[in-house]
Amino acid sequence: MEIKKREKAYNGYFKIYKLTVEHQGQEFTREQFERGHAVAALVYDTVQQVYILTKQFRVGSESELIEVVAGMIDEGETPEASIKREIEEEIGYHVDKLEYLHTFYSSPGGTTEKVTLYYAEVSAQHAAGGGNAHENEHIELVKLTAQEFDELETPDAKTIIAQQWVKLQRK
Repeated sequence: MEIKKREKAYNGYFKIYKLTVEHQGQEFTREQFERGHAVAALVYDTVQQVYILTKQFRVGSESELIEVVAGMIDEGETPEASIKREIEEEIGYHVDKLEYLHTFYSSPGGTTEKVTLYYAEVSAQHAAGGGNAHENEHIELVKLTAQEFDELETPDAKTIIAQQWVKLQRK
């Protein structure tokens, strides 16, 4: 398959492109949702011995979700700097240790978004967290024991991947 043409179909908070694709002599169109690149981290407080997740309203699911800390990488920012910033903004902790886990597409059938997932250890909360008011973020901290995190039922893929990583570490 080859992309022959790319046109911007929508340019708002998100961007949508109309692609003309050729495959075996046939052309067809597809829409592509330009989402950018995201970071996420499973955060573990080594002093309290709990996982720290967030609870916030998500437009895509039209509901509140409990999920690992996550956000978008700002222009010119490295994924590592971005996730450290997100952890500070969302839950108010400085990162003591950061370990890269995976990079994956969230939904490659129609969106460009890649998520870089980390495991982060923290030990002292220095601010309240809660997100940035200017970004209309209203984030609650959720602290879960290892068992509670293991038993958490969530529709959020990045959090499910983090749960599976924790289970694999036990073997």
